[in-house]
Amino acid sequence: MAVLTNSKKPRVSFDRSIERMREQLAELAPFLGKGKPTRSLDEFDFDAEQLIGDLLGQTSDLLHAYEYAELGEAAGLVNMTDEAPEGTGMDSQRQSLLQRSRVLESCISELEARRSAEPKKTKVGRTLIGPQVAEHMSPEIRSLSQDATLQEAGQLMQKWKTGSLLLTDKQSYVGFITDSMLAREVVANGLNPAATAVKTCMRKPVVAIAGDRPIIEAVRLMKEQATRHLAVTQDGQILGVISVSNILRYYSGVV
Repeated sequence: MAVLTNSKKPRVSFDRSIERMREQLAELAPFLGKGKPTRSLDEFDFDAEQLIGDLLGQTSDLLHAYEYAELGEAAGLVNMTDEAPEGTGMDSQRQSLLQRSRVLESCISELEARRSAEPKKTKVGRTLIGPQVAEHMSPEIRSLSQDATLQEAGQLMQKWKTGSLLLTDKQSYVGFITDSMLAREVVANGLNPAATAVKTCMRKPVVAIAGDRPIIEAVRLMKEQATRHLAVTQDGQILGVISVSNILRYYSGVV
């Protein structure tokens, strides 16, 4: 008696899952003005959440990212309130819809990555999923000596139009400071910015992520470390910085 094999089932399953996710993404287009929606946005969101949960798991970071996108609040990507993200110049409703679109695109990328990695079980844990951190980081490394004053730090942030600075001990990067940390410390503790060293307020050590990791991992690390800025590394060397603003630009379709 012949024995039927099911060796092709995983591939068929992934193909169908990707097709379903693409159909969901296509159904979002009318809400962005590309046609007339056939149902309410609430119904669409409910189905999208169900689909992501079914295909990627209820604990998937992408499911959380989609839920944040629904809120229409950019700060929701990382559950903190210490720093307002940079604006993108779009109305909040359209921005939220574009964030949904980006999340669904990332879901498709993850499913495609899982499909291609299926025969290589030993490499699944390091499979690249979606866009990489280095593709959306700020390549300019803005730094300052940890012995400089808070006033100098504030002046450089204003000059360079950046929300954070890496701090050095003249040999390596030892920490960082953000504009919100700067303002909070000065106001709350009554510090004299012209006479106080920036190292008294810096966060250390530097929280970093490899540039070849998926953006969704940067979101997760920001949550875990309660920070909105990560140094981006390659072979142990810092080559840029990614912030919540960079991530929001990606999820909003602004590059």
